[in-house]
Amino acid sequence: MNTAADNAIEVRGLTKRFGGRTVVRGISLNVRRGRIFGFLGPNGSGKTTTIRMLCGLLTPDEGEGTCLGFDIRTEADSIKRRVGYMTQRFSLYQDLSVRENLEFVARLYEMRDPVAAAREMIHRLGLDGREEQLAGELSGGWKQRLALGACTLPGPQLLLLDEPTAGVDPKARREFWNEIHALAAEGITALVSTHYMDEAERCHEIAYIAYGELLTRGTVEEVIDHAGLITYTVSGPHLNELQAELAKLPGVDMVAPFGASLHVSGRDERALEAAIAPYRSRTGLSWVRSEPSLEDVFIDLMSTARDNFQ
Repeated sequence: MNTAADNAIEVRGLTKRFGGRTVVRGISLNVRRGRIFGFLGPNGSGKTTTIRMLCGLLTPDEGEGTCLGFDIRTEADSIKRRVGYMTQRFSLYQDLSVRENLEFVARLYEMRDPVAAAREMIHRLGLDGREEQLAGELSGGWKQRLALGACTLPGPQLLLLDEPTAGVDPKARREFWNEIHALAAEGITALVSTHYMDEAERCHEIAYIAYGELLTRGTVEEVIDHAGLITYTVSGPHLNELQAELAKLPGVDMVAPFGASLHVSGRDERALEAAIAPYRSRTGLSWVRSEPSLEDVFIDLMSTARDNFQ
C-alpha cells in the first residue's frame, strides 16, 4: 500500500468556479513519485485549471491536498520553487537565443554557474549548433525541446506539462517523450496533459476528465477493462449509413469510424448481439470481435458526460 510519502501529488475534492460556473468539480488524484501520469480530456475540460491549482497558481474554492508534501493552499511558494511548469504556449523570450534563454532561467533560479548549466542542458537536449539561434526562429519541435530544457534546468522534483506537444510533428513528439521517460528514470515525477491517444499509452497511469469531472483513472489496461465494453470492428460499403442506423439501436452504446471501418461497442453483450444480429448477414459487411481501444473508451465516456456549460 502506498503511503503519503510515496505520492508527489495527493489532492481530494478540488473544485474551482469562475463566474458562477463550476469548471472543476471534486477532483481527487494521487500521483506516485517517479511516475508519468497522463491527464487526458477534451479542450475546455478543466485540465489546465486543475494543473494550476496543483502548483499553487490558483487557490481551489473547495478541496485540499499536498504537492511534493506541501499544502496547496498555504505553501504555494514552496511548491513553485520545486515544480517545473510548461504551459501550452511557448513562454520564453522569442528575441533571445537558445543559450540566452537558458542562461536567463539559470540566473533567475540563482544557479551557481548559469553558463555551465545552460551549456549542459543544450547538450542534453541535442540543441548543439543551435545555441545562438533566436528562440522565435525555432520550429515547433525545437521550441518545445527548449521549453522543456528551461523548466527542468533548476532541477525540479515535479514536471507539470500542459499539452506540451500540441502542434508538433510525430518525430518531435516521440523524441520529446523519450526525454520525459529519461527524466522519470532519474526520479522526476511528470504530470502531462494531452489528448493524443498514443501519448496516453506512454504513461504509467492516466486519468480522464470531461466537463470538470474525473471520469476514470488507472493504468491503460485498467481503464479499458473497467469500461466493460464489448467491441466489434465492421468493414464494408456504406458505413456512414450503417453508423447512423446502429447508433439508434438499444444495446449499442458507441459507434465510431476508424479508418475504413467502424467500431461498434456496448456494455451489455446480449443486448449488443441482438442489435447487430440483423446486420451480420448483410451483403459486403464483415464483423470481427475485437479488443476495445483506449479511444473507444474515451468516446464512450464523453457520450455519458454532462456538459457544464448547460
